[in-house]
Amino acid sequence: MNNEILLKNLRNVPDFPIKGIQFKDVSTLFKNPECIQIMVDELYEMYKDKGITKVVGIESRGFIVGAILAYRLGAGFVMCRKPGKLPAETKQMTYNKEYGTDTIEIHTDAITEDDVVLLHDDLLATGGSMYAAYQLVKEFNPKNVMINFIIELTIEGLNGREVFPDECDITTLIKI
Repeated sequence: MNNEILLKNLRNVPDFPIKGIQFKDVSTLFKNPECIQIMVDELYEMYKDKGITKVVGIESRGFIVGAILAYRLGAGFVMCRKPGKLPAETKQMTYNKEYGTDTIEIHTDAITEDDVVLLHDDLLATGGSMYAAYQLVKEFNPKNVMINFIIELTIEGLNGREVFPDECDITTLIKI
């Protein structure tokens, strides 16, 4: 899609969180009402006829557009969070990162076999956290699982899409 208004409003923060990283800061998109409307409208058009029953937002930036999109689609919203943040019984998935491991959780009653799930997050780089969320959601055995990101980094060496099986339906609004 690469909407020019979204690209113009996306902030690049050099050397964050470590030297050499060019961090793509979506907070500048979230603070702009026109950008939020563009993102949600484009995502709604992509998914309005897919039968989505649950949108799963990945902590924490995935909560913002994910929740708004769930509302527009008439779907439920599920939070995929770091350990200890969800109050009831959870399922967990631990995954490797460049500098260690991390874990995500979802409530055990969040998704059923009748659900059609859209996983949403802000950025696809290496794919680690989303792949863990994808594996976690697949444990619930829903009818279908789709994946969406606001931004996909296509920088050589990241290869985020390659961690997912070929049958994964992955969409992005912006490719950089």
